[in-house]
Amino acid sequence: MVTGHFGKMTVIEATKPAAAVSEVVTTQKLGNPAVVGLAAFGLTTMMLQFHNVGWAGVGPVIWLGLIFGGLAQFIAGLQEQKTGNNFGYTAFTAYGAFWISLGLLLLGNHFKIFPASETDIGWFLVAWTLLTAILWVGSMRVNGALAVTFTLLLIGFVLLVLAHFGFPALTVVAGYELMACAAMAWYVMAHLIFKDLFGRDVLPVGKPWLK
Repeated sequence: MVTGHFGKMTVIEATKPAAAVSEVVTTQKLGNPAVVGLAAFGLTTMMLQFHNVGWAGVGPVIWLGLIFGGLAQFIAGLQEQKTGNNFGYTAFTAYGAFWISLGLLLLGNHFKIFPASETDIGWFLVAWTLLTAILWVGSMRVNGALAVTFTLLLIGFVLLVLAHFGFPALTVVAGYELMACAAMAWYVMAHLIFKDLFGRDVLPVGKPWLK
């Protein structure tokens, strides 16, 4: 009889009805969903900043936000739930939902379906800033590189909030600052990928800021 449980397969073989049952356990390696979540978060964040500083239009932001930053990151978050990682579960599903909602919000504005004003978007960003502040504290318990990523993300959200409440010039400042945030997310992603491939810590991420 063969039974599976969270990536582990147990094979039970009985030679005789009255004989002792020998049990052999083999472990099947599973991929880390965080690498996809970090890749999606970093790339879509980077593309949005290309738009915010005036290098690109909004089209790529919408489609990446819906598919990669949104759907792919959301799926990665759901997979984190199976690993028992509440931080990754919350972060990836939340920011996946952020990108989907932002993409739909921009489409809604374009097609005049439940349009949102600059102030409306500002309050939308305020709510996400508050959630990010909670995750920022949590990131300090993971490792230094992730804490830097969330510090930059929190600062970026604050700058964007101010930009939507009367200081539009800060949008460009936030754009460059959040490019650094996206790069840090990719650094953490590369740390996980390279550690798996090389069998050693190629890109160190530092100790947690909080113990």
